[in-house]
Amino acid sequence: MAAIEALKNGQKSVDEMKREYKRRRELVVDGLNKIGLDCHKPQGAFYVFPSIKNTGLSSVEFATRLLTKEKVAIVPGTAFGPSGEGYMRISYASSLNNIKEALVRMSRFLSSNK
Repeated sequence: MAAIEALKNGQKSVDEMKREYKRRRELVVDGLNKIGLDCHKPQGAFYVFPSIKNTGLSSVEFATRLLTKEKVAIVPGTAFGPSGEGYMRISYASSLNNIKEALVRMSRFLSSNK
């Protein structure tokens, strides 16, 4: 019965969710690019994979230091294989407020590591 209800009347919720994730994606991509991390817009999922090559840190160093100094958790690109070095995986499956705060903290982290 629940599946039938979802198929009949669930599209509005799906459309709202898609709009919300689009807003989050735009915020993350624009925010990362503004603070100096090259980030392309993903076409699916709810993750971005920005470059951190301009920081001079390895993916693991970057993630560890960001977590320690600013309490922002991200995944080193190397978790996805050696080709991921120089990149980070960042989820935007969080609230807009959390994303905004994470970007503030990441900007502060980047400024302090120049």
